[in-house]
Amino acid sequence: MSHPPRIDAHMHVWHLSRGDYGWLTPDLTAIYRDFTFEDVRASWEQAGIDYAILVQAAPTLEETRYLLSVAEVEPKVRGVVGWIDMLAPDAVDQLERLASNRLLRGIRPMLQDIPDDGWMLNAELTPVYRAVVDLGLRFDALVLPRHLPNVLRLIERHPDLKVVVDHGAKPAIGEPLHAWHRDLAQLADIPHVHCKFSGLVTECREQTSRTALEPVSQALLGLFGPERLMFGSDWPVCTLRSTYVQWWQWAQELTAHLAPEQKSAVFGGTAQRFYGLG
Repeated sequence: MSHPPRIDAHMHVWHLSRGDYGWLTPDLTAIYRDFTFEDVRASWEQAGIDYAILVQAAPTLEETRYLLSVAEVEPKVRGVVGWIDMLAPDAVDQLERLASNRLLRGIRPMLQDIPDDGWMLNAELTPVYRAVVDLGLRFDALVLPRHLPNVLRLIERHPDLKVVVDHGAKPAIGEPLHAWHRDLAQLADIPHVHCKFSGLVTECREQTSRTALEPVSQALLGLFGPERLMFGSDWPVCTLRSTYVQWWQWAQELTAHLAPEQKSAVFGGTAQRFYGLG
């Protein structure tokens, strides 16, 4: 490979008939169907993607096993971020069993969908966070801006937990972002916290365009720098507002001012390092 690997650090596949995607309802017309690797291959080709990280989309162990099984036969997938029931009495055992598959690189509770914003701070979760660290795994924080103060507490409590904030914490693009910026800046001050440059097109409140994405993109770059920011497509969710290749193109333009080695960090190096991909 002549260039450093290009990695899509956040994408999904799903089969509706599996029946556990509670959030995925028929009113989301564009994505209410099955998505497989065959549907994304042409986009990977156009964007020059070498590897991808597959991320959970359902709060079940069955889906995590399904993702690991499809990842095993897809050479481009180098890692899976799964789900476990962190409050189950056997949560640590669940995690150890799943982690025996080297493709499992992390876990992601669907924090944005849990009614209690402070759920992540539940004392009963402590052994699970410890197991994540001991097993060499990562923690994807799927949160909204209002969760950020709790994420900060979580990281202060577990300083060795490797955390990445998914989708820049989903700022409401087009609305005032002072509180989002202030709270995210506190997280970014912690040197080991990472962030995904993903999921932004679907947060645009007005039209989706490079111009609309510019302020948030520059804020994320300013806060985390290229070494802690990683590109993700959030495909196929992104197709609610843009194609895979359109978001890839905008992401390229929004980082055009970076030095080549900084760009290669955002589009691969950071993800490779963070997720510990060979």
